Amino acid sequence: ERDGQCAKNLASALAELRTASQKAQEACGPLEIDNALSMVRDLEKDMKEAKVSAEEGKLKPLPGETLEKCCQDLGTSTKAVSSAIAQLLSEATQGNENYTGMAARDVAQALKSLASAARGVAATTDDAAARGAMLDCAGDVMDKSGNLIEETKRAIAKPGDAESQQRLAQVAKAVSQALNRCVNCLPGQRDVDNAIRTVGEASKALLADSFPSSGRSFQEVQSQLNEVAAGLNQSANEVVQASRGTTQDLARATSKFGQDFSNFLEAGVDMAGTSQSKEDQTQVVSNLKTISMSSSKLLLAAKALSTDPSSPNLKNQLAAAARAVTDSINQLITMCTQQAPGQKECDNALRELESVRGMLENPTEAVSELSYFDCIDSVMENSKILGESMAGISHNAKNSNLPEFGDSVSSGSKALCGLTEAAGAYLVGVSDPNSSAGQKGLVDPAQFARANQSIQMACQNLVDPACTQSQVLSAATIVAKHTSALCNACRLASSKTPNAVAKRQFVQSAKEVANTTANLVKSIKALDGAFNQENREKCRAATGPLIEAVDNLTAFASNPEFASIPAQISPEGRAAMEPIVVAAKTMLESSTGLIQTARSLAVNPKDPPKWSVLAGHSRTVSDSIKKLITNMREKAPGQRECDDAIEVLNGCIREVDQASLAAISQQLTPREDISMETLHEQMAASVHEISNLIDPVAVAARSEASQLGHKVSQMASYFEPLIMAAIGAASKILSSQQQMAVLDQTKTLTESALQMLYTAKEAGGNPKAAHMQEALEESVQMMKEAVDDLGATLAEAASAAGAVGGMVDSINDAINKMEDPFFILPFVQVTKSNTNPDDLGGLANQLTNEFGNLADEAKYAAVTAENDEIGSHIKKQVGELGFSCTGLVTKAGALQCSPNDSFTKKELIESARKVSEKVSHVLASLQAGNRGTQACITAASAVSGIIADLDTTIMFATAGTLNRENAETFADHRECILKTAKALVEDTKLLVSGAGASQEKLAQAAQSSVTTITKLADVVKLGAASLGAEDPETQVVLINAVKDVAKALGNLISATKAAAGKPHDDPSMLQLKNSAKVMVTNVTSLLKTVKAVEDEATKGTRALEATIEHIKQELAVFSSSEPPAKTTTPEEFIRMTKGITMATAKAVAAGNSCRQEDIIATANLSRRAIADMLHSCKEAAYHPEVNRDVQMRALRYGNECATGYLGLLEHVLVVRLQHSTLRGPESGRRASRAVPECARLSPSSVCAAGTEWVDPEDPTVIAENELLGAAAAIEAAAKKLEQLRPRTKPKEADESLNFEEQILEAAKSIAAATSALVKAASAAQRELVAQGKVGAIPANAVDDGQWSQGLISAARMVAAATNNLCEAANSAVQGHASEEKLISSAKQVAASTAQLLVACKVKADQDSQTMKRLQAAGNAVKRASDNLVKAAQKAAFDAQDDQAVVVKSKMVGGIAQIIAAQEEMLRKERELDEARKKLAMIRQQQYKFLPSELREDSQEQ
Repeated sequence: ERDGQCAKNLASALAELRTASQKAQEACGPLEIDNALSMVRDLEKDMKEAKVSAEEGKLKPLPGETLEKCCQDLGTSTKAVSSAIAQLLSEATQGNENYTGMAARDVAQALKSLASAARGVAATTDDAAARGAMLDCAGDVMDKSGNLIEETKRAIAKPGDAESQQRLAQVAKAVSQALNRCVNCLPGQRDVDNAIRTVGEASKALLADSFPSSGRSFQEVQSQLNEVAAGLNQSANEVVQASRGTTQDLARATSKFGQDFSNFLEAGVDMAGTSQSKEDQTQVVSNLKTISMSSSKLLLAAKALSTDPSSPNLKNQLAAAARAVTDSINQLITMCTQQAPGQKECDNALRELESVRGMLENPTEAVSELSYFDCIDSVMENSKILGESMAGISHNAKNSNLPEFGDSVSSGSKALCGLTEAAGAYLVGVSDPNSSAGQKGLVDPAQFARANQSIQMACQNLVDPACTQSQVLSAATIVAKHTSALCNACRLASSKTPNAVAKRQFVQSAKEVANTTANLVKSIKALDGAFNQENREKCRAATGPLIEAVDNLTAFASNPEFASIPAQISPEGRAAMEPIVVAAKTMLESSTGLIQTARSLAVNPKDPPKWSVLAGHSRTVSDSIKKLITNMREKAPGQRECDDAIEVLNGCIREVDQASLAAISQQLTPREDISMETLHEQMAASVHEISNLIDPVAVAARSEASQLGHKVSQMASYFEPLIMAAIGAASKILSSQQQMAVLDQTKTLTESALQMLYTAKEAGGNPKAAHMQEALEESVQMMKEAVDDLGATLAEAASAAGAVGGMVDSINDAINKMEDPFFILPFVQVTKSNTNPDDLGGLANQLTNEFGNLADEAKYAAVTAENDEIGSHIKKQVGELGFSCTGLVTKAGALQCSPNDSFTKKELIESARKVSEKVSHVLASLQAGNRGTQACITAASAVSGIIADLDTTIMFATAGTLNRENAETFADHRECILKTAKALVEDTKLLVSGAGASQEKLAQAAQSSVTTITKLADVVKLGAASLGAEDPETQVVLINAVKDVAKALGNLISATKAAAGKPHDDPSMLQLKNSAKVMVTNVTSLLKTVKAVEDEATKGTRALEATIEHIKQELAVFSSSEPPAKTTTPEEFIRMTKGITMATAKAVAAGNSCRQEDIIATANLSRRAIADMLHSCKEAAYHPEVNRDVQMRALRYGNECATGYLGLLEHVLVVRLQHSTLRGPESGRRASRAVPECARLSPSSVCAAGTEWVDPEDPTVIAENELLGAAAAIEAAAKKLEQLRPRTKPKEADESLNFEEQILEAAKSIAAATSALVKAASAAQRELVAQGKVGAIPANAVDDGQWSQGLISAARMVAAATNNLCEAANSAVQGHASEEKLISSAKQVAASTAQLLVACKVKADQDSQTMKRLQAAGNAVKRASDNLVKAAQKAAFDAQDDQAVVVKSKMVGGIAQIIAAQEEMLRKERELDEARKKLAMIRQQQYKFLPSELREDSQEQ
């Protein structure tokens, strides 16, 4: 546990140290160059002191230093120095002081390693001259490097100065030459160089014009050539072997190779002189040149490998170079040898087998790109070919079919080479879990060296005065091919490397190579056009910069940092490889014997002992191939490891089962030696590692057999600690239920892993095992779910217990993964939770998860940043935020453990404040990285506001309230509008170009365009107002024109934002171009409209043209596949189509009249109607309830409708322009074609609404809706009645109490009855539709419409009367209304009910059940109304009976009383007459509006 705490403290200290070092680096960047220079001068002094010690015999090797190790270190450090110097030159050229300082520091560090290695070589060398030469050369390197850094410092002070750049290049060249001299002082290197010179000197003999004969016979020359060829082939293989040994071995082997090559070339030249024809002689010389070139490559590869023996690429290249020497020798021998058929094939085969034998000597690197299963397939295929070849050799030798015999030997030899390459021993070795596979380097230095060599040779040919025109073009092709390959390699390396400085260097080097190549190609084209000395000189001058650029790139690419990592094969892996290697060696030895035996049998087939030997070799070859295949199958990568892992997991499951039984029986002993927090952290760490290995195991099981064993073993190794920690944690949990939950989830995870391992074993990494892929995918998914479940349980338990170690680890892990849109973390919540510590665990867990997401996204944001500086700033800020989060989570855990500690609370608040501050820094770094994108978002929002403002202005203009100010005219604003519009066009160009430029330029362009469109909208609004409110249509045309421009600008800004930073062939760039075209079109349209506004003859035409263009743009948006922002109902769409009919009529009328006012009004109405229709059509088509087929139909009809309407408007425009006498009929025909298109939209809309759809404008539907509405209103009124209670009264009035209760009961029954009546009427109406007596979409709209209107008005009357009745009953109960009002209301209900019955009977079948129910409902309403009337009348009568009249006793008073009563009676009679007349008039008026059928029916009734 203490170890774990120490490890955490160390990690925290390292994180702080890293942050501090980054800050120190930023502060001390400019001092790096001075520091590096001081360091190099000190190294120079050390070299001088070492030389003095060497001369005095006091230079001794340091502990552990050997000649071999020091030579290897010197070769490696030389490459590092070359690479660092190339980087330094690039940064100095660009003038970046900070990066130049870092590069100078790298140069000094590499020189320090070089000095140490040089001293070691000198100390371990016995030769005094070699010792002194090495130290002199190393001192010279230090001196020249110091000069280079001084020159760099001067160049930085004068960026862009051509003279200082030239001096810098010269000094760098001097350093490079000093480095080469230093490497050449190494033991063995001199001998290799001597051998290379020997090959070069000997090859000069091939440049002679003629080859005289030596005077010897052809057979003698041929025999000698065969002999020296065998010697050279043997020497080549010895060089390969010696390059892996000591420097002395290499020296001997290369010297022998040089001598053998001289002998071979001498014999080859003799053969050329003996050749019969000039053609044969030319071919011999050509083959000799090929052998010379391949020999030089072999020696160069041997030299490179001797300085860097661990490079797997160089080993493979050396083997390939040796094979090339063998092949080129075979080609020459095949051409020159005149032997019995079959003999030369046997010799060639023997040489080929000798060259591949080296592959089996030390199989520690891959010899091909084949996977394990590809190797198996290749072995099977080649073994089959070899079997057929051996049979052919035997058969053809016996029958003396010598040509066929030769073919069999050749095919057998190729099959044996293929078998050796595909033996797969390396793959078996590296698949062992204790082995590590080799890794490819960032670049292939050999590729760069080969390209460099080819480019230099081509450039030499270019400047050669004897070079012909065709040779110039050929050389140019070679240069172009290799420089293109180098640039591609740089691009790939730049994308792969995490090192920001190296990334910049690769890009810069590629640019230099590309630019110098372009200049050279330009001069070559000029030379090709005019083949003269002047152009040749220009061409020669252009080759210099190219060679220099390629040299610098090659030097930089040779950095050991970019080199491959060799494989490390464990003893177990070597043991697994051994049977395969032995079988392959046996196969090669027996095959060699077989071919040698067959060679003599082909000459003398009558030799029985030889046949016996041949049969023995054949049998041995067959047996060894069988063993090879068997061993390869048995040693299949990953199988043994899968078995071991399955056994481990089964043991884990047994342990969990035992712990579960102990927990159930309460016998699980708690662990006292470890804390609960530590157990949780162990479990979380194990689960995290297992989770990280799920996908790698799955990938290995699918297609990477060599990685399967590694990944499976790694995964299994985490289960034992997981199980131990899970059982320990369960033992400390008090709740039995929680104990079982932890154990069960752990067991589930282990079982899912076991299932995955079984599946992975069966899949075995074979990509051809397709039948296992699905099962593997299922097992992976199951395991991921199990990991998530257990991880969630652990996180919850840990946060509840205040254990934050796992969270801190997760944050640190996220920071480490982030070498390179964001989530806002819930920091404020953590601060708030200091008052409620119980919430802290969950919030800290949430913060950890959010930071993990943040770090993942930060990596991609940094990679895609505009420049490396912004990217590194983002990474740095997110890293600092992570460290702050770690502190915050730690404080949260501490507060959870001690909730009342006020000091911890203060620390928590301070930590949260720091985190919030860091978040603001992260957001600021992001804003800096995408200023342009942010500006586009802001600009788009501003443009949306401008469009909304213009819509409001259009509403004022349409209403005729957009008045001019003072006495201004449109001419006062015209020039300002035109000027602003032209400025907007310029802004549009900047905006489009800004998509491919920097974020800064994009931001400026977006801001400028918004400023201009705001100004344009304002001046156009003023111009429209100046036209006066008396011409609203022209005002609308003008504002619509600028609104179109604003819309196009909004789309252009959005397209620019989407296309920013994208390549030219990205689809978003095409969208940007289209948006720009629309923008220019709309601005042009605005300019034309402005010019035509005051021209009475053309403003109508212009308005129509603008509308046509607007409809075309809307149609383009409608036709796009992008779904609408929202959806709407098909009913809403149908309402929108009504406007098309009106617009069509208006358009036809305008076409007939040709009046400007009509045409402008048509333009404005058409624009609005078509746009609304298209929008609602698309929104309705994309409604979730609309199926695909109906959607396509609706969209098609919408398109056809708009297209047809466009045709109509275009014809109106033509009519207006021509003012033709035939305009009327043609416009009508156009309209007759456009309107049906609109009508076709309705059926598709009906389908879109589904089978339950009804036309909202259909009178029948309105009738049913009104009936249902009436029923709902009546039921609401009835509920209101139920809540009423009679008011309390003195006890003496018992009868009135009874009356009020009667009122309520009667009113309730009336309400219930009318509700039933209306519902019955609705059912009757549906029955009529079903019977076809009323059409759902009526055929006779007038007839059915009249009936429906009667039904509608009757239903409304019933609802209104019932409502009045309820109000009257309410008032009567509360004592606020008379009985007369109640009686009147009840009668009105009865009357309206009768009318509803009449309306329903008009078309009904009297015998139908629905009609009978309707009649019964009507009778129930009538009865209920009558009961209420009777009760009210009785109450009124009783009240009159009870009313006492007091008669005055005096005469005068009595007469006055009589007069007053008579007066009141006459007044009441008059009021009654007036009320009757009023009622009659109301009925007469209502009668006029009733449908004819209802009136007739009423009369008949």
